[in-house]
Amino acid sequence: MSLPNCPKCDAEYTYEDGALLICPMCAHEWTAAETDAAQAEEQAAVIRDAVGNELQDGDAVTVIKDLKVKGSSIVIKVGTKAKSIRLLPDATDGHDIDCKLDNHGPMKLKSSVVKKA
Repeated sequence: MSLPNCPKCDAEYTYEDGALLICPMCAHEWTAAETDAAQAEEQAAVIRDAVGNELQDGDAVTVIKDLKVKGSSIVIKVGTKAKSIRLLPDATDGHDIDCKLDNHGPMKLKSSVVKKA
């Protein structure tokens, strides 16, 4: 069985002491359940585009379907590009991308309506 690296200093010399995992480099102590929860949270925080590609801050994306802008008569057409996106993983309304669209200005988008360029 391989023990995980220390979540605090990333040292590989962790050891078990009963139910605790201990790092001899920084003296950090944690449980295996905390490690599992942190890994699950990290995987859940991954934001993917409509095709399934993982998105990261700074990526360029393209809109894949026409979008009506709420409260306006503006329509964002298919193929509109957004450069240097910023991801919002804790967005409660589903709009998890903050970007500037060409010819439209700053906007928040859902990752389900874009693909990585």
